Amino acid sequence: MTTLQVFDRPMCCSTGVCGPQVDPVLPRFAADLEWLKAQGVVVERYNLAQQPGAFTQHNDVRATLQSENVACVPLFRVDGQIVFKGQYPSRLMLARWCGVGAATALPLTEVSCCGPSGCC
Repeated sequence: MTTLQVFDRPMCCSTGVCGPQVDPVLPRFAADLEWLKAQGVVVERYNLAQQPGAFTQHNDVRATLQSENVACVPLFRVDGQIVFKGQYPSRLMLARWCGVGAATALPLTEVSCCGPSGCC
């Protein structure tokens, strides 16, 4: 079973929809992670503001963070190997890394991450 680890920049929550300026990439990415889980991928997501210990547990993540500072986050590991850093990937990229069929990797056209109000 494939494991994807996501090491996020400091945020108030994993969706990033709280606060005055919402990054539209974050709700899409949250939906992509849910889609991956439905495909059988184990997804572990860590927030630098809330789980800094997760960033120091892995030598490669710690070394990358020390050498590149927060410019390297978000950072992505698949089965223990860093595969991408610095921006959020597309669903197709996630599918390729995790060995999920590309035919089912088409992006959603509309995403609601927190319910009808759109706020966590």
